[in-house]
Amino acid sequence: MDGTTNAGASGADRYPPAANTLGPRASLVMSLVLGLLLGALSLLVMLPAAQHLRSLQDGERAQATLHTAGSCMAGHCQVKFEADGRTVIADLPVGSGGGKQSVGASLVVRYEADDPQVAAREEDVGGGGAAVLAALAGAAALFFLAVAAVAGIFLARRPRSEA
Repeated sequence: MDGTTNAGASGADRYPPAANTLGPRASLVMSLVLGLLLGALSLLVMLPAAQHLRSLQDGERAQATLHTAGSCMAGHCQVKFEADGRTVIADLPVGSGGGKQSVGASLVVRYEADDPQVAAREEDVGGGGAAVLAALAGAAALFFLAVAAVAGIFLARRPRSEA
């Protein structure tokens, strides 16, 4: 506006890249770590949780109330029910649903006849919620491992003078 020209003022090649951008090595390491952690979550936590829930399909059936509410998917809920004439308070296993229910809510549980402390909500004994989370974590792990592979290929093909 003052009559001077700004030739080249907005040129992208004028400024060096920002110092806080991640390089391909950092991307490779972060992708590998995330992929391995998500894979471990899927294989070591959620798949066994789904299998455990399925193992209770033929368990004894009882009417229960939610004793302690919390993050049921993470295994922080408890139910209270009668088994063989005694009151049992059992932890719901990892992968359970029902986290939005309030304390005192009525639900049906399945439990092992010889150990009533091992119980799960009847709606969960198909293993559905835990199996879905295992699949999602596994898919995310594959994605991050693929990103790590691409970053590794990029690093291998890069001229040594840039490294």
